[in-house]
Amino acid sequence: MADLFSPARGTAGRGFSRRQGLRWLLGSAAMTGVGFKAAGGWLSAGPGWTGPVTDHFDGRVFFNPGSMAGDASFLDLMRWRFSGGAADWPERAGLDCEPLAATPPAPAVDGEIMATFVGHATFLLQWRGLVMLTDPVWSDRCSPVPWAGPKRVRPPAVNFEALPPVDVVLLSHNHYDHLDVETLKRLDARCRPLIVTGLGNRAFLESCGLTHVVELDWWEAHTVGGALLTLVPAVHWSSRGGSGRNATLWGGFMIEAAGTRTYYAGDTGYGPHFAAIRQRLGPPDLALLPIGAYEPRWFMKPVHMNPEEAVQAHRELGARHSVGLHFGTWQLTDEAIDAPVRDLAAARRAAGVEETTFRAPEAGETVRVTAG
Repeated sequence: MADLFSPARGTAGRGFSRRQGLRWLLGSAAMTGVGFKAAGGWLSAGPGWTGPVTDHFDGRVFFNPGSMAGDASFLDLMRWRFSGGAADWPERAGLDCEPLAATPPAPAVDGEIMATFVGHATFLLQWRGLVMLTDPVWSDRCSPVPWAGPKRVRPPAVNFEALPPVDVVLLSHNHYDHLDVETLKRLDARCRPLIVTGLGNRAFLESCGLTHVVELDWWEAHTVGGALLTLVPAVHWSSRGGSGRNATLWGGFMIEAAGTRTYYAGDTGYGPHFAAIRQRLGPPDLALLPIGAYEPRWFMKPVHMNPEEAVQAHRELGARHSVGLHFGTWQLTDEAIDAPVRDLAAARRAAGVEETTFRAPEAGETVRVTAG
């Protein structure tokens, strides 16, 4: 059966069963956060956050200052899903690239960051004596159920069993392609890493049995293993598909460790936060920037950058090196599987940015960057 999120494969123009329709609608609502209003429980994002009003929290929900990001309606969702504009993706890709038999060795010298691209938004980050994962997902689907929703076309490029002991997990927000409870439970049973995330996510994680959690507001920092982790703004939103829309905070991370500065953007639209991050925390040696899930622009632009905007973000951050993420793993939006890589190359040429400075990594590739 075709993935639920691929209207170009006939969803819009073909009658399907009530069960198939329920699968498609459930998966869409869970991923976009519109449509269902479950009263806690199954699709709930947890109780959310209670705290004082700020420039991005109104006392009930979080929001993007000066932005309408995340305000799409159910009718907007239906207009997109039934537009029939999605490109065809292969059922499987990258099968000639077997998952790595072992992870790369730990850096041999101080002042170096190693970033291994596992897939989508998951990176294995290593410094001397410190290991982190960003938004780890080793599950086959990013969905509230194992039988519906987007299915991987590329396997994780690192075998889960080959991971070194993980010290820290960075969770940018609670969408299923970033916060995968089953993967987090596997990590917790294996090495119990500290989970660092945005405000309001701890209660949800604790309800799943994950109790080693620190939650931060934008610009708040936490020190672990000699690294300073700062949660930084992003232009996005949060939901698990039911109650609790925007009740938990989203963001990116600046990681200062071993004399290096690494920025992980998570999931974000383009905005003034990139310049603000550089101004407050300094330019990163390495920036991990989303380049996928951007079509159609009328629906995705508020919350997902396209490659042209990612190149602009790279320049505004003043990053010495950038690599792309959030592409080529699940078909979440309409662009072709290879479009982010092609569009990044075109955007880079137009902006006069060298390929060695900003490129899309291969699955399993390790990028090494030393302090500037």
